[in-house]
Amino acid sequence: MEYLEFELPIKELEDQLQKCKVIGEESDVDVTETCKQIEKKLKETRKDIYKNLTAWQRVQLSRHPDRPYTLDYIRAICGNSFLELHGDRSFKDDKAMIGGLGKIGEQSFMFIGQQKGYNTKTRQYRNFGMANPEGYRKALRLMKSAEKFGIPVVTILDTPGAYPGLEAEERGQGEAIARNILEMTRLKVPIITVIIGEGASGGALGIGVGDKVLMLENTWYSVISPESCSSILWRSWEYKEQAAESLKLTAADMKKLKLVDDIIKEPLGGAHRNREKTFALVSNAIAKSFEEFKNLSPKELVDQRMEKYSNMGVFKG
Repeated sequence: MEYLEFELPIKELEDQLQKCKVIGEESDVDVTETCKQIEKKLKETRKDIYKNLTAWQRVQLSRHPDRPYTLDYIRAICGNSFLELHGDRSFKDDKAMIGGLGKIGEQSFMFIGQQKGYNTKTRQYRNFGMANPEGYRKALRLMKSAEKFGIPVVTILDTPGAYPGLEAEERGQGEAIARNILEMTRLKVPIITVIIGEGASGGALGIGVGDKVLMLENTWYSVISPESCSSILWRSWEYKEQAAESLKLTAADMKKLKLVDDIIKEPLGGAHRNREKTFALVSNAIAKSFEEFKNLSPKELVDQRMEKYSNMGVFKG
């Protein structure tokens, strides 16, 4: 298990507890009381640290290398029922954007999401979760297929942004994202969006228009990353923590601003600390959200979605 800088007090106590147990096993010394005291202190320290996380610390947790990615969620939720579909029928299959059919219980869903890699080789293969235009066109093709057969759509967001390379711009990156946003607003089946990690820029919004938008507790959603914001405003990455606070990018901020609908509570310490529990929470949230929309007619669904997004950003002076 890797520890972030602010988690080091937890690591020290966990190391002490492990040493205490080893001493008890290797000698006749009774260390039961000492272990209990360390466990109590460890429990209190965890609560104190995770109860008072800053925006930047939540950004760090969202990027934790042990955190589960899109395919982890889909495989855990759907089991063997998931069938991955490939290609945009125009250019090629984008490995940073994955999608396919799967079931939660007896209900079929079209799952679409960005996929990151676990090591250097797979990160390059997945292009660090940054989709090209063909990725967004693949996503749209799958959404249209789902619409044709009346299958609800689940989109899973985890990206540092759309790929900013020259070749992506040449193939119409901006148009592909804009087209997805337009088509998603009028898709005639329910769309449930779950942010499981980073939700950055138009790269996230390209599959992020949903009837119900859910955020895991330790994730972020913003037009720009804290580092990029810091480099633009202060000409340095040193102010990324200040930028994270100012951007109001945490799940609590997004809920308060009414840009997302609900927050999915994570296990103490983050999704990676108890994967099975996190998978169950996400699965239940998707199923519960679908219940809200399954009986709406296509017209009611689209009208409600359009009204929801039309009301964003409206304020009275």
